[in-house]
Amino acid sequence: QVQLVESGGGLVQAGGSLRLTCSASGNINNVYFMGWYRQAPGKERDLVAVNSVRGGFTNYADSVKGRFTLSRDNANLYLQMDKLKPEDTAVYYCYAAERDGTIYWGQGMQVTVSS
Repeated sequence: QVQLVESGGGLVQAGGSLRLTCSASGNINNVYFMGWYRQAPGKERDLVAVNSVRGGFTNYADSVKGRFTLSRDNANLYLQMDKLKPEDTAVYYCYAAERDGTIYWGQGMQVTVSS
């Protein structure tokens, strides 16, 4: 089992920045991928960014490339969000995936970008 605790969400004006943190605990040795999804009202949950824990690569959704930066420090995952836009408003979820496909989710955290 892996537990994920998120922090850092909130309200920010367009053009501003926020840094999200996801702290993982439990049996993190089996985790192969960590990343962030987001879900806006009335929309599906979409991938924002994902990091391969073993391979070291990171992929981003086209909508956030050049504005968001994903980084990891042992059991902590960070999402630096710069140049935020109103369309970035969503509930952000941290996730961790094991090699066998088991996925763990954080509790979700609201990010609101005002225009």
